[in-house]
Order: sequence, then structure tokens, then C-alpha cells
Amino acid sequence: MPKPLLSTTAAAATLAAALPAMAQDVDCPIKVGVLHSLSGTMAISETTLKDTMLMLVEQQNEAGGLLGCDLEAVVVDPASDWPLFAEKARELLTVHDVDVIFGNWTSVSRKSVLPVIEELNGLLFYPVQYEGEESSKNVFYTGAAPNQQAIPATDYFLEELGVEKFALLGTDYVYPRTTNNILESYLKDKGIPEEDIFVNYTPFGHSDWSTIIADVKELAADGSQVGVISTINGDANVGFYKELAAAGIDAADIPVVAFSVGEEELSGFDTSNLVGHLAAWNYFMSADTDANEEFIEAWHEFIGDDSRVTNDPMEAHYIGFNMWVNAVEDAGTTDVDAVREAMWGQEFPNLTGGTAVMNVNHHLSKPVLIGEITEDGQFDILSQTEEVPGDAWTDYLPESAVLVSDWKDLGCGMYNTETETCVQIESNY
Repeated sequence: MPKPLLSTTAAAATLAAALPAMAQDVDCPIKVGVLHSLSGTMAISETTLKDTMLMLVEQQNEAGGLLGCDLEAVVVDPASDWPLFAEKARELLTVHDVDVIFGNWTSVSRKSVLPVIEELNGLLFYPVQYEGEESSKNVFYTGAAPNQQAIPATDYFLEELGVEKFALLGTDYVYPRTTNNILESYLKDKGIPEEDIFVNYTPFGHSDWSTIIADVKELAADGSQVGVISTINGDANVGFYKELAAAGIDAADIPVVAFSVGEEELSGFDTSNLVGHLAAWNYFMSADTDANEEFIEAWHEFIGDDSRVTNDPMEAHYIGFNMWVNAVEDAGTTDVDAVREAMWGQEFPNLTGGTAVMNVNHHLSKPVLIGEITEDGQFDILSQTEEVPGDAWTDYLPESAVLVSDWKDLGCGMYNTETETCVQIESNY
């Protein structure tokens, strides 16, 4: 059973007394690297994740620490600069000698960090939905894979809203491009003609959306039901939703389902014109569970502001951090190889109910939620599935459909089931 983060005083004292003998080779304090942008275009999303990690570290120390040691958060700012992410990851591992890293948001930043993490045998917990098509032995992916977000959201458009034409709008980097490649293939399999799929990419920080919104409206000129699938990231979302409202588009006309807009992003918007638009995540702040109520209360107390929201990547860090703590306790060490093996099969309660499980492909089993934006910037949860195992390799791209990831028994993140060999896929990015 999962071990609770917040322990009683007695339990914490017992733990602290019992563990030092097991962990004589552990250097105190145990250092937790925090690799999130605190400036630049992604600060709107990532600063909160830094604060979340500080809260989790503080709570763990109040509960007795780990293996008889206090935890120390080591925070760096890669400043929304993708090459700088790699430099800061190297700094965390070689200068600060951290035992684990929690960080990144965009896939391009994760791709930048990946060679460093693998070279130095670090351990990264990545908390944000992403495009899949990756499985590193040095990364645990606690956000959604496409089959835990993009595919279910597309099915909701097709089956519940009767969408006939699709506008796939994304920021121009790895995650949107790969996700939309998957979705184009999936939509064609579902009988949507290529000419009814409009794809557009814009740079980070893009602000002039008038032409693109006009193109989306043109799709609906023949009376077809059009839906927008948004992989727009960062502060570009502010201009996108403002232009939607300025163009007189509401959810009844052309619904938008977003994969990178949650409560934190909406807290900076005028949401009066966004009511009814959608998002797909594995968590919403509006989830009605005791665990979520406790998490929100702890967050408000830590941050000192009852108006601050919670969101999906925060829950992903909450789950990942607690699983890492439990794996370290099970392994009796912070050694990366030992902790990695102890991670397989770790379980921890979701904040939305049910239990997250870490699979041997380094992806979680988590529920999929579809939420509708409300006037207060929250989400009305329209649907929630049972836990869905994250799939590292999509079934909807031919080159990936034959691949599986199994770090426990196969020792391979890219095992070709046809050739029965472990292969290396060359990245296109």
C-alpha cells in the first residue's frame, strides 16, 4: 500500500529512528533538483510547479525526512531557453550533486535534457502531458501520453459533439507536431477526409491570431460542425482565446478542447467568453474527493493565498514525488539504479479517486477526464474513465505500432515485436 506523505508525529518519529541504520551510505541532505522555467514564455505555467515541489519537500521534511535525512530543494531557472535546460540539468547533477530531478514542461526542453540525464545516469520525473514516442530508462513520465489525453479528447469530439471537421492548432515544437501527426492518422482511420483536417503551427509567444481564427471559421462555412484541438502552449493562449471571443466564436459554434490549458492558465484570463470550451487532463481542481480537498488546503496554506489554483501537472508532481519517496524507502538508498527498479509497480492514490500505478514502460496508469470551462475559471468534469495505462508508443503510427517498452523484463524502451530486437529510433527533432 502507498505510504502517506503527511504522517502523524509518532509515525514520523518512528520512521526517523528506524531508517538511518539502513541508509549509512546516504549523504545528507538528500538533494532534489527543481528544473522549471521561472522566467520567459513558459513561466506562466512552470513557476507553480517549482512552488509545488517546494511544498512537497517541506511536507516530507515535516513528516520526518527520508532515510534519516532532510530533503533540500535545489532550484535553477532555465528561463524558457531550451539549450539552457541541458546546461542547468548538468549543473544540477555535477555541481549540486542532486539525487533526482523534477522538471521540464515542453517536450523540446525535455529532449534537450535527455542526453545529459542519460549520460550522467540521472533520474528525471516529467510531469506534463506529452506526445509519447519515447521511453528512457532515466525518465519517469507522470503526465499523460496521447492515449491518456489526445485520443480520448478526439473521441469525445467525434462521439459526443458530432464534430465533422478538425482544426489542429499548435505551438511549433515537438509535442504539438508529433501529437497532431498521431491525431491526423487517427482521424483518417475514423473516416475524416484529409481536406477536413486543418493543421497550423505558430511560434512560442505568438499574439496575432486573427488570420488563423478566420481560417477556422471558414471551415464551418458550409455548415459543418468544426472542432479545434489545441496544443498551443504558454502565454500564446492569452491571445488565442481573446481572438476567439473577439470573433464571436463560442463553444456552441466551434468548441475548443485544449491539452495545455488548465486552471493556472485560466486564472489570468477573462473566462466569461470561454464558458463551454473544453480541456482534457488527468486531474481537475474541481474533483470532489477528500484527498483533493486536503491537497488544495495544504497548497493554500503553503502559498499563503486561497485564490491560487491547482492543476494537472501539480498532481503529476505530487504522485511522482510520493512514488519516488516510497521507492527510495523501499530501496534503502537514493542510488538511481536501485530507485529505478523500486519504482516499477509503485502505487499512489490519485487526487481524483482511484490509484495511479507506475508501469514498466515508465508511464503511469491514470484516469482521463474531460472538463468544461466555467465562469469562475474552473472545470465542470463531464467524464472520467478508470485508470488507463500510458502507452509510450502509439498504435496509430506504423513505425511505432510494433514497439513496446519494458524496462523490467526486456531492459528495453524500444522493443520491436516483429524482429524481437531492441532498437534505437532516430529522433526527427
